[in-house]
Amino acid sequence: MKKLISLVLAVAMCLSLVSFASAESGDAEIAIVLKTLGNPFWETMKTGIEAKAAEMGVKVDVFAATSEDDVEGQLTILENAVSKGYKAIGVAPLSPTNLNNVIAQAMKEGIYVVNIDEKVDIDALKALGGNVMGFVTTDNVAVGKLAGADICKKLPDGGEVAIIEGKAGNASGLDRRNGAEAAFKEQSNITLVDSQPADWDRTKAYDVATNYITKHPDLKAIYCCNDTMAMGALEAVKAAGASIMVYGTDGNDDAVASVKAGELAGTVAQDPAGIGARAFEMLVNMVKEQTPIDLAADVPVEYVSAQLILKD
Repeated sequence: MKKLISLVLAVAMCLSLVSFASAESGDAEIAIVLKTLGNPFWETMKTGIEAKAAEMGVKVDVFAATSEDDVEGQLTILENAVSKGYKAIGVAPLSPTNLNNVIAQAMKEGIYVVNIDEKVDIDALKALGGNVMGFVTTDNVAVGKLAGADICKKLPDGGEVAIIEGKAGNASGLDRRNGAEAAFKEQSNITLVDSQPADWDRTKAYDVATNYITKHPDLKAIYCCNDTMAMGALEAVKAAGASIMVYGTDGNDDAVASVKAGELAGTVAQDPAGIGARAFEMLVNMVKEQTPIDLAADVPVEYVSAQLILKD
């Protein structure tokens, strides 16, 4: 009997050891598909994922589309990842639905999928027979509200404000916009005069901000839903010789430096490395624990905190 128990324990130990490819062995069993590496936010997330992988001794492959407009390219990357046979995949979709067909296919095939940062359209995904195992993100409504509240604080006598959104339809940008707008509505002397998308792009944000400055000569502040757009808006303000506060989102190095230099009024710093690391950790644990897949389950959400960075 003792020999039998020892044999069972030995087999169990072997199974636990071989259930996951280590960083030194063979091919990775986990893949992460990000939006792009052309933005410091996503570069930092990749760094966080790879650091967590090294810490856990698990190999990971990180992929990304060429740009935040490369919807088809990202779809192809995910299709290839599913066909390669990864056990678990993290996805940060470029739109709420561009990856849904392949996510549904992956989950049906028993591949764990965790949604990262940009929310997929869960209702549309479930209509395809799919789901995700979890969603790791920032509370983007709270992010927008942090910036909006500070703008209100800096404008005790009120004034006109505007928002530069991300890509139309992206949940993260919409949530940030809604959070800022909610803060503005709490102050009766603050008027939101315009809100337009700039597709997370610096040049487009420059153009949108230039238009705002022309249309609204009394504009006091612009909240941008990421730092890339904030830097573009700041350029427009400088070019116009205007005195307008510009706030960003993400806490990228260039934006933080600009805040400390007294140029940007502030940025709400997210923790992309923490978001990526936590999503990776979830995927690893699901594979190790062989977590059952429930295509009808509600999606658990984990929020990673953010903070407002100001000069003082």
